[in-house]
Amino acid sequence: MAGAPTRADQARTAAVEAALGKLDLDARTRLLAGQDMWSLPALPEIGLASLVLSDGPIGVRGVRWTADDPSVALPSPTALAATWDPELARRAGRLLAQEARRKGVHVLLAPTVNLHRSPLGGRHFEAYSEDPYLTGEIGTGYVLGVQDGGVGTTVKHFVANDAETDRFTVDNVVAPRPLRELYLAPFETIVANAHPWGIMAAYNQVNGATMTEHRYLQQEVLRGEWGFDGFIVSDWLAARSTTGALLGGLDVAMPGPRTVYGEALAAAVRAGEVDEPAVDEAVRNVLRLAARVGALDGAPPVVTDLPAPLDGDALAREVA
Repeated sequence: MAGAPTRADQARTAAVEAALGKLDLDARTRLLAGQDMWSLPALPEIGLASLVLSDGPIGVRGVRWTADDPSVALPSPTALAATWDPELARRAGRLLAQEARRKGVHVLLAPTVNLHRSPLGGRHFEAYSEDPYLTGEIGTGYVLGVQDGGVGTTVKHFVANDAETDRFTVDNVVAPRPLRELYLAPFETIVANAHPWGIMAAYNQVNGATMTEHRYLQQEVLRGEWGFDGFIVSDWLAARSTTGALLGGLDVAMPGPRTVYGEALAAAVRAGEVDEPAVDEAVRNVLRLAARVGALDGAPPVVTDLPAPLDGDALAREVA
């Protein structure tokens, strides 16, 4: 996906493998399940801090939701896309990373790169455009900016989650050409050019398979063809089965504490329904994320020199 591994890459890989080797089955499966609405469990025995995730595309909500912890609110991503300026999107991403770090957030649940395909799309305000090229270019800038600040992204909602009617259950039947040239195209552009650390799997089905279990799109296309090496997290409550989700390529089921992973996944392994190497690969993807954001002892974070601080009010006005 990227160039030759650097020494820091090698150090992160070594730290991930060392940590993985210290975990028993129950600890490994616990790591793949949210411990609450917005975080994954800490594992002190391997020096792993709790990974905190937060909405959203135009501001960092954080986990406190109180009046004494306000957030900078940027204009709608549609307005950002209307600038046709990926570098401005990158600066916006850097501002959001700055906000995320202030709020103790490791991973931003953004950007939304679904397309404006229906005038009734209630989530269009947080997506960029009807144009897959523009969406991919602005999304690339955004992801680069957030990750410049040492904070992970989860490009969402993978894939074809573009309308409101039966959003949680609809089976979107899409022919191969429009699937590739429209719906997958922004994701492919961002994976190729920004190397995001996360992808969020959507609620809906595509061509008969629910996205959290879609082996072809997640394992063969996203990982196999495009070389994605980050973690895949479910949209909230989108994971519907234990074995199907893991074999389909889903790494993390959110939110917790009760999910299809955790104890249920450990039981599936012991029953012979799932092979342990599949669990190990999912855990490896989560630990790689932790290493990248500086949440795993012994692993150098990707970013050690943070960008210069940005004035949030001024940047919001510039985007507007």
